[in-house]
Amino acid sequence: MNITLNNGVVMPAVGLGVFQTPPEATVDAVATALETGYRHIDTAAAYFNETEVGEGIRRSGIDRSEIFIETKVWISDYGYEQTLHAFEKGSRKLGVDQLDLFILHQPLPGDFDKTVDAYRALEKLLEDGRVRAIGVSNFMPNHLTALRERTSVVPAVNQIEVHPYFTQPDVRKAGEHLGILTQAWSPIGGITSYRGDAAKSTFSNPVILGIAGQHHKSAAQVMLRWQLQLGHSVIPKSVRPERIAENFDVFDFELTPEQMGALELLDTGVRGGPDPDSITLEAFGREIPEA
Repeated sequence: MNITLNNGVVMPAVGLGVFQTPPEATVDAVATALETGYRHIDTAAAYFNETEVGEGIRRSGIDRSEIFIETKVWISDYGYEQTLHAFEKGSRKLGVDQLDLFILHQPLPGDFDKTVDAYRALEKLLEDGRVRAIGVSNFMPNHLTALRERTSVVPAVNQIEVHPYFTQPDVRKAGEHLGILTQAWSPIGGITSYRGDAAKSTFSNPVILGIAGQHHKSAAQVMLRWQLQLGHSVIPKSVRPERIAENFDVFDFELTPEQMGALELLDTGVRGGPDPDSITLEAFGREIPEA
């Protein structure tokens, strides 16, 4: 299943995420995903595993032209020249000349000028053909509006936390209004398990489990299908081959409108990740090493 971005670039809707995947496990996870059928890998400079993603891609034996590679610039590398250099660092670690999607990892509300300069660098990379599409991550409606007022290219993607417990309808609507695709991180609510009470996680929710039983699918598969039917891209993460395969096996069933609505009603309004307005270089800055 593919999604066409606002600039005409075609992106596989389901990708493998590698957030918090240790470098030593990343190579095998990426190679396994590609052997399973994935053709989209999402990483980031701040995950410190771009080199291993590149190695996993090479080890798979699948031609680079068939794989959609997405990575992110960390806030420590914001600024026009700094972000151009961040591209060089990331592309060298990944072992590629061109990125399919390059995005800003967070807004920097306290220094939005630096955020704008970073995005203008993405626009330059797009113009030069070094990247095929550009976007943002964790941008709220006010950040999107402020960015649009000062830049030329509409982001192709806004990667945000979305799962049945945190649906962010205002952010999704703002993106839709601008023609920006919502890409869900933590799309199956894994963050509700490892940053909260596991007994209250999405994986143990009776509504989700009930719908899963009706389709003979897992809770994770139901949540991923819900996202796809909403028109989102998803990047579930796992290092276990059976889970990697399960997360990709979501194209042979369809949720009813009633089931879709029931999942939307599970929204708690509680964010699992950091508030984007709390992001500062002082609190979240980290050095991104050279390739």
